[in-house]
Amino acid sequence: MARRVEKYREMNASELEIQQRELAEQIFRLRFQLAAGQAEGLKKMREARKDLARVKTLLRENELRKA
Repeated sequence: MARRVEKYREMNASELEIQQRELAEQIFRLRFQLAAGQAEGLKKMREARKDLARVKTLLRENELRKA
């Protein structure tokens, strides 16, 4: 898990914003899979939500650091 955070910490703000959009889109697609009864999407959904939270946290840290 620490490796994922480090991967995101190496990205700059614009890369993090792109990653945020991609993760939000992935979560949106996974919701449809879950609604259709595909249970294997549940694990991916949890991971994507956690990754999205990590990215948002890093974006907020960068924002506060600039202020």
